[in-house]
Amino acid sequence: MKFKATPAEQLEIVATGTADIVSREELLKKFEKSYETGKPLVIKLGADPSAPDIHLGHTVVLQKMRQFQALGHEVVFLIGDFTAIIGDPTGKKKTRPALTEDEVRANAETYRQQIGKILDIEKARVVFNSEWLSKMTFADVLKLSSQYTVARMLERDDFAKRFKNQVPISVVEFMYPLMQGYDSVALHADVELGGLDQTFNLLVGRELQRSYGQAPQVTLTMPILEGLDGQEKMSKSLGNYVGINEAAGQIYGKLLSIPDELMIKYYELLTDLSLADLKAIREQIASEPKAVKMRLARQITAQYHGAEAAAGAEAEFEKMFGKSGDGLPDNIEEVTVAAPAEGLPLMKILTVTGMAESGGEARRLLQQGGVKIDQVKETDGQKMFKPGADFIVQAGKRKFLKISVKPE
Repeated sequence: MKFKATPAEQLEIVATGTADIVSREELLKKFEKSYETGKPLVIKLGADPSAPDIHLGHTVVLQKMRQFQALGHEVVFLIGDFTAIIGDPTGKKKTRPALTEDEVRANAETYRQQIGKILDIEKARVVFNSEWLSKMTFADVLKLSSQYTVARMLERDDFAKRFKNQVPISVVEFMYPLMQGYDSVALHADVELGGLDQTFNLLVGRELQRSYGQAPQVTLTMPILEGLDGQEKMSKSLGNYVGINEAAGQIYGKLLSIPDELMIKYYELLTDLSLADLKAIREQIASEPKAVKMRLARQITAQYHGAEAAAGAEAEFEKMFGKSGDGLPDNIEEVTVAAPAEGLPLMKILTVTGMAESGGEARRLLQQGGVKIDQVKETDGQKMFKPGADFIVQAGKRKFLKISVKPE
């Protein structure tokens, strides 16, 4: 295979936006060898199949993987089904429940559909680590566990803190970094990608590869992406996320709400703009911040819904929130809600209609003034709506429903 970019150019491209690379020198040497031999590097990214709904925070490492793929390298998306089937107690107050094989496969298919919006899924390898971990004998497991010491395990921050505070750590928990590291051995990975919080486990992979006579992988970690509030890590539980399966209008509108100081980081981590384009964006922010943010929202929306949908979302947003907008979209979905004679409280209506994913999210929306009834702010979650009521409810900036309350 003939690569279009030189090793130095490849390094410059993939290093952009990274938190750390261990090490840049090794990665350049791998690029040089790959360039000379025409053999693509094997780029590994692991994922937990128990939570397959992807938001933009999850896509940061996928965008980096996309860059490697565009440069001509082989990307391997590894699904940790072996871990999911036996359950995962690592550092959690509550052990994750074990999944059945059918549940894992169903979640894996959901992953495949979503990552296909970022990667060329036909050219990517999707593998399951049960393929090799489930076949290991007890002797194999003992050999694996002998490659790492307890002292080295306690270098991991959460293990060290729990040991110091006399919080129990099971032997099984020590096995998880070893299993993740052994995945790199099984795949002969040249590079492993992960979030900054995965640094320890990725480095274990380097050590195990040395122990098994392989060249150690380069670890490339990505920053944690702040959510829409600009402060906390993007998270569904905090309500500051943008889901890649959300409607085009939702994605566009949410992205326009990010703080200006986050724009460059979002461009670097969530788009595939060239280095020259990123430089131009930095120069434009000072004079035209609104135009830069609209381009960001349009570009990310287009990635997941297409250019036409992104343009439509922008036009709809301008109609609603521009100077001439009345604040209501043209087409609002109509929903019928069944209620007893005494009616339903607003909190319940928000959750049963999907305007809020949980009672906690509904409560936050109400407390923050994010709920409107017929364009009038409403903060009373216990306000009752009886059969016969018809109204438009707005949750946040972009969710609207026409609700008709009917008798049960």
